[in-house]
Amino acid sequence: MLTADDVKKIVKDEDVHYLRMSFTDALGALKNIEIPIFLLDDALDNQIKIDGSSIAGFLPIEHADMYLYPDPASFVIYPWTSGRDKTAALICDVYNVDGTPFAGDPRGILKKNLAAVNKMGFDALNVGAEPEFFLFKRDENGRPTMTVNDDAFYFDTEPKDEGEACRRDIANVLTDMGFKIEAAHHEAAAGQHEIDFRFDDALHTADKIQYFKLVVREIAKQHGLAATFMPKPITGINGSGMHMNQSLFKDGQNAFDDPNGFKGLSDTARSYLAGLLKHAPAFTAVANPTINSYKRLVPGYEAPTYIAWATDNRTPLVRIPAGRGKVARLELRSGDPSANPYIFIAAILAAGADGIKNELTAPDPVERNIYEMNAAERDEANINELPGSLEQAIANLEADKELVSALGDEYVKTFARFKKDEIAEYKTNVTNWEHKEYFGA
Repeated sequence: MLTADDVKKIVKDEDVHYLRMSFTDALGALKNIEIPIFLLDDALDNQIKIDGSSIAGFLPIEHADMYLYPDPASFVIYPWTSGRDKTAALICDVYNVDGTPFAGDPRGILKKNLAAVNKMGFDALNVGAEPEFFLFKRDENGRPTMTVNDDAFYFDTEPKDEGEACRRDIANVLTDMGFKIEAAHHEAAAGQHEIDFRFDDALHTADKIQYFKLVVREIAKQHGLAATFMPKPITGINGSGMHMNQSLFKDGQNAFDDPNGFKGLSDTARSYLAGLLKHAPAFTAVANPTINSYKRLVPGYEAPTYIAWATDNRTPLVRIPAGRGKVARLELRSGDPSANPYIFIAAILAAGADGIKNELTAPDPVERNIYEMNAAERDEANINELPGSLEQAIANLEADKELVSALGDEYVKTFARFKKDEIAEYKTNVTNWEHKEYFGA
């Protein structure tokens, strides 16, 4: 973990000229204010101010001033910058002018939920994220097209996988920024890719997801491509997910592991799992926060649509991957990369914590292919469906008292307001599908 003194030394040794003070808005977009490096001491002393009224979901115009409190552990240098343009970045928490944390800061919301779990006796939540993305070609003017860069399939190689060079450069840049890359490969759909990096504590995994998206877009652009984290950019093929692998640690040991427990899981793990299943209808709103998300969450395209769990079976919502001991974990498979990583992780942590506090009991695992089960068989197994639309997911979130409390009433109201406006706009927008289907009617 870097300290403020470490940051000062690196900046001097590496001859950094600019610093980007980065933070995340209510909807998950990474924002920043760039300052010259001579203001580094002011930055590390929490003296950099922003206009919160210009940020989605922050402050009204009559109370606009906010301060950025950087986390030295998040410091990186952007490897694609050099010379007089050499730029570094710090991820920041957002504070009010009176020195109190801003209740609507997504990073602060995650920190609040991590502190609550610490009070329950747990040291940390480790999270491993698996964000997927698509690469599209650009036209002669540099504008993104809807033509994917290849027609390759899962684990294909060059020459069929024409995105391999771009993907490798992304992995190299991430490595230069301190990521530990574990795998990089072509995904199941044409133009789709995945780069997996090693798990970290929940807060810094969320930070890394934000840096990851930035790097993918930047390096894709350098290759003449456009990267998107849109959950379902193309009709008829798989969409992009962002699975979240989770494990709680207590006294330095994995609290999810029990060699004598059912499926090698501890009572803590099974209660946490039960909490995930209980609150899934509500946290889907932040795990899948766009209208487009629900075009991915349909049967037949590898994304889960049913609330159940299993071990080897990949059709339920939660899977227990192979490996126990220190690597025992629960894999939540429904999320997508349009999610705000801080809020997504905060919500699933709150759901799991509720399961532990109330000693909830998970149902039996479902090792059958749920997509092949009929409605009567699913009813008999008490398998419910995830919300089929953003509108339903938002309603579920608003009705879930535990998650509203965990995320903050004001944040949930702000998030729901933005999303209801999005839904209303979509409902009145005429699409190409409607032109094709009805124009000649």
